[in-house]
Amino acid sequence: MQETIARALKTQFEKEVYEGLADYPKHLSSKYFYDEKGDKLFQQIMNMPEYYLTGKEFEILSEHTAEIAEVFARGDQAFKLIELGAGDGKKTKILLKYLSEHNFRFKYQPIDISQNALNGLEKSLRTELPNLDVEIRQGTYFETLEEINTENGTKKVILFLGSNIGNLLHPQAVEFLKSVQHLMNKDDLLFVGFDMKKNPAVILDAYNDPNGITAAFNKNILVRINRELEGNFNLKKFRHWETYNPETGTASSFLVATQPQTVDIKKISLTVHFRAWETIHTEISQKYDADTITWLADKSGLEVVTAFGDANDDYKDYVFRRK
Repeated sequence: MQETIARALKTQFEKEVYEGLADYPKHLSSKYFYDEKGDKLFQQIMNMPEYYLTGKEFEILSEHTAEIAEVFARGDQAFKLIELGAGDGKKTKILLKYLSEHNFRFKYQPIDISQNALNGLEKSLRTELPNLDVEIRQGTYFETLEEINTENGTKKVILFLGSNIGNLLHPQAVEFLKSVQHLMNKDDLLFVGFDMKKNPAVILDAYNDPNGITAAFNKNILVRINRELEGNFNLKKFRHWETYNPETGTASSFLVATQPQTVDIKKISLTVHFRAWETIHTEISQKYDADTITWLADKSGLEVVTAFGDANDDYKDYVFRRK
């Protein structure tokens, strides 16, 4: 019966919600935090003093703009600057402004699963950088990258900022990087943000702010299930919980049922039973050291070209190319 229902599900969201909540332990993908409300919540998170990641990467891009631009262009090469998960583009605009003002020959192609985020980004860029050659692309990373790859032979510089790579466990990260590597040519570059290991208290605070913004962001996936899939989650009966393992470098986010309850999700014909204190795993945020990053690159068919860090090396942007 469950297999019949699963086959009848239409969208990827429906399929992943069904499979995740029917599984044990229960899990949901953090990519579904993002809709119009989720995008706004994440922008608030990026502005929180506890969420150091944005500020650290902003510092790197601001302090090393000219060096990064020269690495991208390598002399006077034209290139496509392709950003995976572009969001509001706040940090990327530092590079875009510099590249535009110094007459680098490039085209900016931001990719995001959220059309709402892309529309906002395009609108702001038209105002702030009216001469920028920009083409937004809505969709999943690899499908869209594959489309771009077939267009012409122009060099690609692929951006993956914000330590989004940290949403993947190491085996998944290797598969992700391999998939990107397969779509890279000899001269192409991959620019990836990594949050480095540091004081565990600092990391925990970044994902467990006292104002509850991170909790609201995590719970937004339940809001979406209620709205889009006709669910009846009571958000007050779940609490956000964050853990961090300094040995593995893995920060994990959970939604924890505070009491026994039953949730019906009509659109996908699923009834979900929760025991008291049962969890839904929603996100991981992996932290790294230099050896681990070199290992990831080696396993993925990549090699490190260079890296740029903040003043304390709490965060680093690495540049890779194909081996």
